Amino acid sequence: MLEVKDLSISFIQYQKGLKKRTLKVISNLDVTINSGEILAIVGSSGSGKSLLAHAVLGVLPKNAVVSGEIIYKGMPLTPKLQKRLRGNEISLIPQSVNFLDPLMKVGAQVQASVNTGDKKEEQKSIFKRYSLDEKTGIKFPFQLSGGMARRVLFASAVIGGAKLIIADEPTPGLHPEVVKETLQHLRELADQGCAVMLITHDIGTAINVADNIAVFYSGTTVEVAPASNFSGNGEHLKHPYTKALWNALPQNSFIPISGFQPSYEERKGCFFHQRCSTRSQDCLSKMPKIREIDSGKVRCHNAT
Repeated sequence: MLEVKDLSISFIQYQKGLKKRTLKVISNLDVTINSGEILAIVGSSGSGKSLLAHAVLGVLPKNAVVSGEIIYKGMPLTPKLQKRLRGNEISLIPQSVNFLDPLMKVGAQVQASVNTGDKKEEQKSIFKRYSLDEKTGIKFPFQLSGGMARRVLFASAVIGGAKLIIADEPTPGLHPEVVKETLQHLRELADQGCAVMLITHDIGTAINVADNIAVFYSGTTVEVAPASNFSGNGEHLKHPYTKALWNALPQNSFIPISGFQPSYEERKGCFFHQRCSTRSQDCLSKMPKIREIDSGKVRCHNAT
């Protein structure tokens, strides 16, 4: 459904004295999502998760410079095609319920995403699917509970017949029952044939619903692995960062990783080499290529 190959994103900035600089924030990023699959994208803040979503949707700012390929259903995802598909075949479920218009009744907001047929009937049907009472449609967002507002966002995203769903941090701060319900809805969409990109900080949440997990670090993909590999002490994981991230969780070893993600100006070689205990000389100067290994992919010179 979606294939991202060697994606790089830079931003042109002007500093004091009108000095121009180009800041490369995403480098050689690769992901693939198939129909009927949930790909969870995890990583720390600043690792490029949301920028990838914006690149797919075609909503990057004007000072962005993009290279690489984004392919949707075998076709290059050009700006013209993005504009046609955005909100229709490609849809976003945003992180915050504040994306709902506070001055507009939620029924009308959902109807605005209907492309064909009777808008009111389509809205009633999708509300029924997500266990929303018919009277919910005449309410404003502030009159909804968190769970209801989340279901309205889902309804708005899928009512147009979307085939690729991008869910950007849909669960932080929600009650556990609402989190469970949200993940169940994502799983249902995938089981119905959609491709789902789930962006999250929470690996524990991701492994409960995702088929595969892509780990981002400092603007690139370091590993893509089946969710089942995230178990035990991480012995099935290949990249040192992925293992460290897994073992830093409270329910696992709760061992923090020392150091910090490098700034954009400091990145060279393997971006993780300054924090890696198994680095070799190649890691200091050469960016490793992503390669297939066992059931996944890894960007590491020394992974076996």
